[in-house]
Amino acid sequence: MKKLIWCLLLAPFFCAAQSYTVKPLNESAKTSLRGLSVVSDQVTWVSGSNGSVGKTTDGGATWKWVKPNGYEKIDFRDIEAFDDKQAIIVGIASPAYILKTVDGGETWTEQYKNIDSAIFLDGAAFWDKNKGIIFGDPIKDKMQLLKTADAGKTWQDISANLKTSMAKGEASFAASGTTIKTLPGGKTWIATGGMVSNIYFSPDYGQSWQVFKCPILQGENSTGPFSIDFLNSKTGIAVGGNYVKDKENTNNVLLTNDGGKTWQKPNTQVLGFRSGVAYIDAKTIIATGTSGTDISTDGGQNWKHISDKSFNAVQKAKKGKVVMLAGEKGAIYQLDAAH
Repeated sequence: MKKLIWCLLLAPFFCAAQSYTVKPLNESAKTSLRGLSVVSDQVTWVSGSNGSVGKTTDGGATWKWVKPNGYEKIDFRDIEAFDDKQAIIVGIASPAYILKTVDGGETWTEQYKNIDSAIFLDGAAFWDKNKGIIFGDPIKDKMQLLKTADAGKTWQDISANLKTSMAKGEASFAASGTTIKTLPGGKTWIATGGMVSNIYFSPDYGQSWQVFKCPILQGENSTGPFSIDFLNSKTGIAVGGNYVKDKENTNNVLLTNDGGKTWQKPNTQVLGFRSGVAYIDAKTIIATGTSGTDISTDGGQNWKHISDKSFNAVQKAKKGKVVMLAGEKGAIYQLDAAH
């Protein structure tokens, strides 16, 4: 009776009938995976260190691995796939590269190269199949912004559109390629961290920008938001923390209901540092990191730890229901929900 009362009155979230686990799909590649693009329930692409790119077209049953010729040592921290044939990958540090394939990864074409010693690209996102944006750490206090209107074939430097200079020690994290989020119609959010944490918002495809304070854990080079997601133009979430103290959970998840202008702490925190977060639906959110994975079924207010397994990234299918996670040593897992 006591347990029943506790479930009914105090913790309906934790007594829900549905339980979640993560199941392995691949654990055999010599790469640290941070790039993840789940196109559908059948098609997923991943990218990572040692020039590695992986793809499944059968829901994770089998994986094909490639290394673009001439780029075998590049760390591809982010990937954006459009279908089973077309994808772009982002090599982050100098020289920074953007490569594209149109034949399922058999061949890759270099679409962008930057040899500036300070270049460091953090993440890519697309508003639709043609229009996309990539951002990077500041050079001379200016965030680096690249834009494409032809599905990644050419890239225009639009860094001058953001008039605000970044603070000393302010940068972003390329832990999962998800400190940037786009929604159709041109809305864009970019999260920065380190000594100072901000949310940069553009309503018009990166033409103009607003800056909002993000009160997540910050003040050190290893702190700040490491991933953001938005359900719609108002409702969003930011997760992060301190990646060198990945079991600490002081102020490492925040929620917004006004498009990132203001942020609030939830009732309970996730269990530790998190570098990936994704809305599964309006109420269900998954957050993951090197110290494990948590699930919320009440819009992010309360969290339940479901796995200690280390991951870097998580994403729900753009067209479908499958949720994939990726991490060290080629680990690719799928979220399993049991009733």
